[in-house]
Amino acid sequence: MFWACGRAIKMSPAAGLPAVSVVICSYTEERWDTLIGALDSVRAQTVTAQQTIVVVDYNMDLYKRLIFTVPDAVIVENTGAKGLSGARNTGAALANGEIVAFLDDDAAAAPDWLARLAALYDDPDVLAVGGRVEPVWEARRPGYFAEELDWLVGCTYRGMPKVAAEVRNVIGANMSFRADVLNRVGGFNTSLGRQATVPLGCEETELCIRAVIGAPGSRVVYEPAAVVYHHVRAERGTLRYMLSRSWSEGISKAQVSRMVGHKRALGPERRYVRQVLPRAVFAGTRDWIRGHDSAGLGRAGTIIAVLAATAGGYLRGRGQTPAPAPLKPSPAAPEDLWREVQ
Repeated sequence: MFWACGRAIKMSPAAGLPAVSVVICSYTEERWDTLIGALDSVRAQTVTAQQTIVVVDYNMDLYKRLIFTVPDAVIVENTGAKGLSGARNTGAALANGEIVAFLDDDAAAAPDWLARLAALYDDPDVLAVGGRVEPVWEARRPGYFAEELDWLVGCTYRGMPKVAAEVRNVIGANMSFRADVLNRVGGFNTSLGRQATVPLGCEETELCIRAVIGAPGSRVVYEPAAVVYHHVRAERGTLRYMLSRSWSEGISKAQVSRMVGHKRALGPERRYVRQVLPRAVFAGTRDWIRGHDSAGLGRAGTIIAVLAATAGGYLRGRGQTPAPAPLKPSPAAPEDLWREVQ
């Protein structure tokens, strides 16, 4: 079986892997260099993508620049709601592969990324596969930024599985879904997700939960051998950003809990708060006391501050007006779903 993929994979579509469409969403020319790097990494895959789609989120200058610069990808404008969820839905609607993989515009995939993701779909019960997201810091990682908090910058954090395992949800920067699953559940909920620089999220969490609810016995899989490298700008390592991002995460989690239920929305978070974070706080404090790490106490304090901000955001979000539920696709006109949903 595929659960122990320990050696390097060199595959081609002829090896029986499903065809994969890659979707990259972008909204600003400020990420031009990393976007081109993301496209280069897709071109360098050991398994060739059936198509690469770049969705531009309401930025005509970026759209025109891509049209004249990138001849080997499908360049389209977001036809849905403004924001990452709407852009992803637009890209998925145009995908003709059996699998739709999503890569961030500030991330670069390892050469065997698609092969690692696609290999796990030989099990028909697998609805989605995600991989590891490694941070590549523009500046040096701040001493107070614990690896347990890497979810703040959209990366795999300490405490996640080290081998392939079933999980509740995938990470947005490195994820894939069966195309028919996206169609069945109605795509990403556009009331969730990042909009430009507003760091809301959890749209992939809510989608994964909905997908599994609708297909009992199915599962979402995390494959840490499928790696992408995520560029982390220097400002995302500041305490100000960390607290803002954690507050927004709390609000997003509250929205998801109203949609799918408290237990489904917060199950893994309970283990994280009860087991992973206390160990990290203890280790940081201990290392500082023993003189092994002068930043240890700062890390411990930052973890506590982030936890408090996330909890505060969650309580704030619970008091807000509920977000609307996503529309289900119309069997009579599935091609119109992504343009008309919500």
